[in-house]
Amino acid sequence: MAQHNETGKIGEDQAARWFRQQGYTVLHRNWCFRKYEIDLIATKNNTLHFIEVKTRTSHSFGYPEEAVSRKKMENMMKCAEHYQQLDPQWKRIQYDILSITLHRNGNTDYYLIEDIYC
Repeated sequence: MAQHNETGKIGEDQAARWFRQQGYTVLHRNWCFRKYEIDLIATKNNTLHFIEVKTRTSHSFGYPEEAVSRKKMENMMKCAEHYQQLDPQWKRIQYDILSITLHRNGNTDYYLIEDIYC
């Protein structure tokens, strides 16, 4: 597995754990529809959250959240629309980005950007 894929997998594992610690219920990881994917689908306070997770080991190429393009968010929203057709009970939805930086000293920084809309 390529290093960036391993970093992404570690980040998604840590993201799921972090969201649970924050009181979210994680419903799905890597939920796919056609060519689209949502990293995490979670709930909290009667809101359904569609979450993009970006993980980096340094800021040499910018902050993790800077790697989330408008096109990526649009694709996530298309995927989320299909999910909502399958599970239409949710009245409140939200799109979020969780930026994770894994430091060499073992520390991890989390930065949650809530309610993104393109």
